[in-house]
Amino acid sequence: MPKVVVVGGGWAGCAAAISAAKAGADVVLLERTDMFLGTGLVGGIMRNNGRFTATEELLALGGGDLFEVTDEVSRHKNVEFPGHKHASLYDVAKVEPAVKNRMAQYGKIQFRTEARVKDIQMEGSRITAVVVDETDVIQGDVFVDASGTAGPQGNCTKYGNGCAMCIYRCPTFGGRVSIAAKAGVKEIIGRKADGSLGAMSGSCKLHKDSIRPDIIEEMDRTGVAVVPIPEQLRKSDSLSQKACQQYALKEFADNVILLDTGHAKLMSPFYPLDKLRQVPGFEDARFEDPYSGGIGNSVRYLGMCPRDNTLKVQGDVDNLFCAGEKAGLLVGHTEAVVTGTLAGHNAVRAAVNKDLLELPRSLAVGDAIAHVKDQMTTEDGLTKKYTFSGSVYFQRMKEQNLYTSDVNVIKQKVDAAGLAGVFAQPLS
Repeated sequence: MPKVVVVGGGWAGCAAAISAAKAGADVVLLERTDMFLGTGLVGGIMRNNGRFTATEELLALGGGDLFEVTDEVSRHKNVEFPGHKHASLYDVAKVEPAVKNRMAQYGKIQFRTEARVKDIQMEGSRITAVVVDETDVIQGDVFVDASGTAGPQGNCTKYGNGCAMCIYRCPTFGGRVSIAAKAGVKEIIGRKADGSLGAMSGSCKLHKDSIRPDIIEEMDRTGVAVVPIPEQLRKSDSLSQKACQQYALKEFADNVILLDTGHAKLMSPFYPLDKLRQVPGFEDARFEDPYSGGIGNSVRYLGMCPRDNTLKVQGDVDNLFCAGEKAGLLVGHTEAVVTGTLAGHNAVRAAVNKDLLELPRSLAVGDAIAHVKDQMTTEDGLTKKYTFSGSVYFQRMKEQNLYTSDVNVIKQKVDAAGLAGVFAQPLS
């Protein structure tokens, strides 16, 4: 059996581990912190807009395990909020144990937390092992870098407003280490619209008990609360800083928009606390994640991999794939699951000497991977963020007739590509 080692246990890493196990590999999944899912621990939004299409495509391709899990722990389904339709909001308190249970069902995944990869070992152009500490060396045949692009905390100081004490928890568990960079790969840095480096994470979370009860009741009932902001407090200039440009809409500057994910998810990359407390209903507001949400948020997209459309890393390394933010400016949980699934599957294909799979551009999941690769070769492309759920890529989906919420049409497209169930089939 080939052995695949996945570094980083966010949505992408968990998807890669499951996909590699289903393809027949023995898998080791290493996560730096004490919980899996990374930003998924405070995220919560699935299936909104074109993410519905991507989700159903991956389900038809046989790689939808993690979408099944989020559906199982969903607090609200078919939710609408400004600019977004048919969203599903999963419970951030229940999702991580549910994902671990799903991974355990395969029996081929050894998953470890508090296992920060510090270094690698190489022979020629091949990685042979990762080093967790001085004596813990984990060998493998093929590796997947799903370590993300945020941290260590010095990057948030250099490119942002300092450590915001976010879910990455670099001060506690140590900063991210890129195995691609350790292998000598020259990584790519994303930019904000103004040309400065990186992008600020997309939203903050408020303590529910710190918000006026009638607002919470509305959010608990419908999944959404939209509260007008007094005109003098509106902050449209902050929208351009968001990594999640699908939410950079006028409605998000004119209103406090909250989504119920277990947290009160505030759709803003930051909101000065003194101004937030002037909005009626938020007089006692307190941030839950990041704790410094009134000042800023984590800075991301500072270390992406050059890669091809199979998600094989390009450079002087032969057996490395990438997923999630490491695979480029494709933003969001759904997007991470898509890239993780393909990377894990292709890692096994590489190990057993089969042709690597490139998803066709007739599918949204294939077009997104290819389009983002193309855009990242241009200066303008590096200033944009791409997501199935909005902004420039969702517009492309509609123009290319890739967006549909008709599940039968989606299944027919996957069948026509000859790829039905491809991620569910063992390769060895």
